[in-house]
Amino acid sequence: MKIGVAREIKPDEYRVALTPAGGRELVQRGHDVLVETGAGEGSSFSDDVYEAVGARVVTVDEVWETSELLLKVKEPIESEYRRLRDGLVLFTYLHIAADERLARALVDSGIAAVAYETVETDNGGLPLLAPMSEIAGRLAAQAGAYFLERPLGGRGLLLGGIAGVAPGKVVVIGGGMVGYNAAVIALGLGANVTILERSVDRMRHLEEILSGRVSLLMSSSLQIEESVAEADVVIGAVLIPGALAPKLITREMVGEMKDGSVLCDVAIDQGGCAETSRPTTHSDPVYVVDGVTHYCVANMPGAVPITSTKALTNVTLPYVEAIADHGLREAVARDRALARGVNVLEGKVTYEAVAEAHGFEYSPLDDVLPLAPV
Repeated sequence: MKIGVAREIKPDEYRVALTPAGGRELVQRGHDVLVETGAGEGSSFSDDVYEAVGARVVTVDEVWETSELLLKVKEPIESEYRRLRDGLVLFTYLHIAADERLARALVDSGIAAVAYETVETDNGGLPLLAPMSEIAGRLAAQAGAYFLERPLGGRGLLLGGIAGVAPGKVVVIGGGMVGYNAAVIALGLGANVTILERSVDRMRHLEEILSGRVSLLMSSSLQIEESVAEADVVIGAVLIPGALAPKLITREMVGEMKDGSVLCDVAIDQGGCAETSRPTTHSDPVYVVDGVTHYCVANMPGAVPITSTKALTNVTLPYVEAIADHGLREAVARDRALARGVNVLEGKVTYEAVAEAHGFEYSPLDDVLPLAPV
């Protein structure tokens, strides 16, 4: 199969969808790997390195027009919509529940769009989202500490405090992969950390693995209201796979937060969990609402592309190999987790949460692509 690796052109996106090591694995399996020139530069992988492992470095037109399976990191932006076409399988982060124009472009093109973030195992695991969630959670805690500094518009508080001076308070809303990793880094910085979570079982697990070093509270609208008012840093870490994030932090709650406090909304890819959140970039990462600094960068792991690219290839490569070796139809028949990643196929929306978000008709994947066991 011809497998293309597109160069990311979204602002401040430095990741690439495949490392040279991953390219070599695919070449050794007999596949033709086409890498757009310059695709790996942001992650410190030169064209020469890809050519050395047997990949071909090609133009942007060739990678989009001749590939059968196209790998990206982020969703296509508007200038790339014209390149979407019937017969192409696109494998990338899509987050289309928060982007109706992209959803419409994918439907109209006839492309097969498979989203990393909705590949889901039978036990609810999100294997292709997990490493980026780990990274985003850790970066959120770092960003919160950084933007608390007075020259950057913050309260002027050292998050970890010092002997004789109390540390800052970090409130993490959501105790999943993002929330856990945010808590780990905030604890490492010496902060006082509270996690709000709805699952008692998850809270018991967090209590165990974090050795009781965080306060764990049942999440409710009242508890969120009380907790964010006391916080120096709030990290929004809620996720409903493939769906819009719930608006758990209202405008009124933001208005009650301390002047110079920081809100890091890691759910911004899915629309954000605060009513005051809107996407920002690494070049212009923050804005202020009611005295609260909002950090809502939509591609946080792009700030550390060497780490992110390697972590991403580690988890995506087995799925890429399955699609390349067997074709999409057989690959999803063999693996229901991968099947759940198919969001758009043959002009139909096959992921229910996306259809609900935009009012599209929902077409179950089994109806569009019968998945008889192989």
